[in-house]
Amino acid sequence: MNIRHVVIETYLGPITIAAKDETITGLYFRHHVRRPLRETFGPEISDATDSLLNEAVRQLCDYLAGRRRQFDLPLKADGDSFQHAVWDIVKSIQCGDTTTYGRIAEQVGDRALAQQVGQAVGANPLCILVPCHRVVGSNGALTGYAGGLKRKQTLLELEELPAGDVGRLF
Repeated sequence: MNIRHVVIETYLGPITIAAKDETITGLYFRHHVRRPLRETFGPEISDATDSLLNEAVRQLCDYLAGRRRQFDLPLKADGDSFQHAVWDIVKSIQCGDTTTYGRIAEQVGDRALAQQVGQAVGANPLCILVPCHRVVGSNGALTGYAGGLKRKQTLLELEELPAGDVGRLF
């Protein structure tokens, strides 16, 4: 088993991308809610020495620069079947769109599951790549985000801009 990670500096702060064998298993901010212990990420390496992490860094940087709207990476998140059902729905939310916890709960079978959906969204270990920032409250308000509400707002604003027009965020 080959577990390793890379840390990159971005305008959102440092981001850690973790990999296991040939899949991306995590994307975390420094002060990420539910961030695993650093030891679980394996050794820190240079993305220049690892083709998978290099591609993940390239795609993330392109996304943050407004040049990419979706990711094409092999992802594998640890979670239970309910979490995976929620994350699969979250993965289908298109760039520039949002949905609510209630709508996702309806899609998994029962609107009364909205709180459990919120917990599953909050446990998403693949922030940005599985775009949990696109899930908002029932009234459209920004609600919890493992990377913080300021980052959530920035990501949603980035996705509203015409492709490549990220300069207007700063």
